[in-house]
This record gives sequence, structure tokens and C-alpha cells, in this order.
Amino acid sequence: MSKSFMNNLAFTLAETLIVMGIIGVVAALTLPNLNSSTGDKEKVTKLKKIYSDLNDAFGRAQAVYGPFDEWFLKDNNNAAKVSRYISRIEDFSKVTTDCGVVANAPCWKSTHSTYSNTSNARTFQLADGASMYVINNVDDCVKNGHIWVDIDGPTKGSNKPGYDQFLFTVKNNEMVPAFGDDGQNAVSKCLSGIQSQSMDNIYCTKWIIDYDNLDYLKADSSGKCKNNQSIILDGTTNTTCK
Repeated sequence: MSKSFMNNLAFTLAETLIVMGIIGVVAALTLPNLNSSTGDKEKVTKLKKIYSDLNDAFGRAQAVYGPFDEWFLKDNNNAAKVSRYISRIEDFSKVTTDCGVVANAPCWKSTHSTYSNTSNARTFQLADGASMYVINNVDDCVKNGHIWVDIDGPTKGSNKPGYDQFLFTVKNNEMVPAFGDDGQNAVSKCLSGIQSQSMDNIYCTKWIIDYDNLDYLKADSSGKCKNNQSIILDGTTNTTCK
């Protein structure tokens, strides 16, 4: 085979650099989306695992101590109710640290002012790194079994409701995502809450449990997906921006 023929088969340095440049551009465009998608899947998996464990602990506690709505009949203040509630959840959970009700508790951190004050809430941390927060002085929260979960604990993640902090509550003696029975209203409130960073972001827990994604973070307050505005998240026909 002649030398000139071999030369014709080979890539020139310029051609090689062009190909490498194209690969770099494609990688730069696709890797952030891939990383975001992987991160979201990990969060969904973590939250659903914590929800399953929490439901298991809550069910076991009711099997031993009776129905939740009868737990607090002998308690005359919210602090006593929260203490009873958490101690019974802890009996059937892998708790590593119970920080009690103290200011600046190391078990919990939140960017939301309403949920950052640990001097009015009982906080504790689980063996898997997740942390939990139960407000100590609001009767409705205690009566309805509100329990905040930070899926990766106080030292990781954004410590932000709707991003890595999610609310569960008790309804009809069952642990459920907060306000999940509010239907379409919950979808719109989740979307608007994320955009405005208002307390409505507590409605997003149900979205993740039902739809296995955090795509409400990829949409504007009207539900239009930022990467494709022809897709409008409505919680029924469209539940993902893909």
C-alpha cells in the first residue's frame, strides 16, 4: 500500500481538533442536564425511602399504642403532645441524635424563617443522615401530626422547603404527604410556592411521591417548562418537563 494512500486515510491535526471541539460542545450541553436528572432521581428515591420508613414506624407505633387520634387524650399542652408523638416515632426508627427543643439545634437547618427556629420545635436525626422537625407550640401542627423531613440532613443540600425539605402529616390515622388531598389546587400552589418561596411550597411533597420527579423546579409559576414552554405542568396530562 502506497504512502500517499495511507496519508489520505489519516485524519489531519485540524480535523481531529474540530471533532474534539464538537464533542466538547455536546458534552457541555448535555452533562448539566444529565447531572440534574441524576440528582433529582436520587432525591426522589431518598424521599420515598424515608416516607416508607416513616409510615412503617408510624404503623408500628399505632399497633402498640393505639390510634394516633387517641394518643394525646391525657396531654394538656402542645409540648407534651410533641414529646409523646416523637418518642413513639423514635421507638420504631433508627434515631442517632435527639436534639430536643433548643435554639440552634444541630439536627436541623432551614432557609425558611418559619421552619428555622428550633427553639420552638423538637428535632432529631436518623442513621441515614435525614433529619426531622416537629413544631412544638402550634396546636394544629401537633393535632395533625406535621413532621418536616430534610432528606440529607442539616449539613448537606440547600436546606430548602420543596428542594430537599418536605412535609408529611397525619390524616385519618395515616401518614400522608402534606395537603395531598387538595387535588389540582395543590399542583398550582406547589408551582407558585416554589417561584415565590412562599409557604405554598409545602404542597410539593405530594408531587414527588406521585410523579417521581422534581420537575416543578423546572417550570415557572404558570407551569410552563423553562426548557420547552409548549409543555405546561398541570398534574394530570403533563407531570414532567421531558
